[in-house]
Amino acid sequence: MFRRRRRREQPEPVVEQEPAPPVRESGPWDADEPHPDNDRIDLGGLRLPHNPDFDVRLASVRDQHVGVVVLYDESSLQLQALAAPRSMDLWDEIRTKIAGQAGHLQEQEGPFGTELSGEMRVDGGSRPARYIGIDGPRWFLLAVISGKAAVDDATAEAFHEFIKDVVVVRGDEPMAREEPIPLRRPNDPSRQETAERSRFNPYKRGPEISEIR
Repeated sequence: MFRRRRRREQPEPVVEQEPAPPVRESGPWDADEPHPDNDRIDLGGLRLPHNPDFDVRLASVRDQHVGVVVLYDESSLQLQALAAPRSMDLWDEIRTKIAGQAGHLQEQEGPFGTELSGEMRVDGGSRPARYIGIDGPRWFLLAVISGKAAVDDATAEAFHEFIKDVVVVRGDEPMAREEPIPLRRPNDPSRQETAERSRFNPYKRGPEISEIR
């Protein structure tokens, strides 16, 4: 007597899922990568941590906001986000340029890698300063710490934590290399708002700027 052999059931195919991208411990963050959903000030190209102890101001060139100045404890932090090529980093090149223009500076290691430290030229004298560069995907963030925070670790740490929670919004539009990523006032969709004019030069003294209220 012949018995029909039972057909062996085929196992369900295993679908391999793409592993989730690792979440870094801290920023600055790219807007398209996973990052903490913290309370931030939306300035368009930059989203900044909301800290009531900091006085945050916009800097503009002609009719375009191009940078941010943060004031805290006899110190200032200047931030400027620039467009960068997809295939290369900018900090090595920009660091060399700053060292040739900003006075007596030396390289040192900081929380964000190699930075420049020394004296910043100001009208009639100098001011202690640190230049920090951070390369991101298609953007570069320049941070200049000057004043007390450039030499005082406790004050500097407050700025470090601020930088680590910054989000850079590069956008998809084509931009020239080192072109400033435009900013805007909070809750204002226009990036071309007419503002108080001042020249923003991160290599020199901070500009006159319009205050965010």
